[in-house]
Amino acid sequence: MLTTTGVEVSPDNVMIMPGGKPTMYAAIVMFGEPGADILYPDPGFPIYRSMIEYTGARPVPVPIREENGFAFSADETLSLLTPATRLLILNSPANPTGGVTPRAEIEKLVAGLADFPDVAILSDEIYDVMTYDGEEHCSLLTFPEIRDRLILLNGWSKTWAMTGWRMGWSIWPNSAASGHLYDKVRKLAVNCWSCVNAPSQFAGIAAIDGPQDEVEKMMQAFDRRRRTVVEGLNSLEGITCATPKGAFYAFPNISGTGRKAKQLASDLLEEAGVALIGGPDFGVHGEGYIRLSYANSEENILRAIDRIGDFLAR
Repeated sequence: MLTTTGVEVSPDNVMIMPGGKPTMYAAIVMFGEPGADILYPDPGFPIYRSMIEYTGARPVPVPIREENGFAFSADETLSLLTPATRLLILNSPANPTGGVTPRAEIEKLVAGLADFPDVAILSDEIYDVMTYDGEEHCSLLTFPEIRDRLILLNGWSKTWAMTGWRMGWSIWPNSAASGHLYDKVRKLAVNCWSCVNAPSQFAGIAAIDGPQDEVEKMMQAFDRRRRTVVEGLNSLEGITCATPKGAFYAFPNISGTGRKAKQLASDLLEEAGVALIGGPDFGVHGEGYIRLSYANSEENILRAIDRIGDFLAR
């Protein structure tokens, strides 16, 4: 964290997790209960909402809009906070949109959160190094005024392509003001999953301590594929695709095709052999969009674009 954010973090605040989801689960279970509100991005990672519903809390979607570059709007987010709000979930760079929230917008959000001192924040920064065109990732960790209520999620699956190793980490406050959240998540970990398996931990250390040239090569490949998929999608009638600023997803607008997103995704899979996800699977504000991952070969991406075009031309 010192290398990527300039912030020194004590090991006593770091929890090694078997993936990213356990951090989501722990944070949402701590703050979610009947009568509580939890805000989450929509469209966003589907697990946010399902975990909120599991706790009995009320899920409150924060609209992530194309006209805002698929970034959080500080004003809109703050307007949704109420005395019932217990937790705010943020994600930048974002899944499924590839949006990156600018520093100025995050600064505005943090300033506004001063009026809501009892709202905790879960910042999902799993795609932190995956930005393009000089775009800056602004970590919530760089704002000391919210450190006592900030839970930061990160891990190995994206930066080092170690999804199957099930390795994540999170940073938790442990001050009296925070309610000693780290102590609480440590107890939860001991009773739920004990620890991360040893081979994965050694692999995680090797990834962090080893040369990072392969990460850079991977990001260069992602950038090429990003340009390919955006150019290809924008060439198709009825589809427009904003250029993603982060992560490895494109989130094209398919409203011009006259088709519903989930049905189009199903038809493309069954009739054209193209696997993608309908926007509504990421929330109600995902209607009119589909998500494509460009964590694939450029050859396959071009083949998929051709197949989508052929299907739409029928």
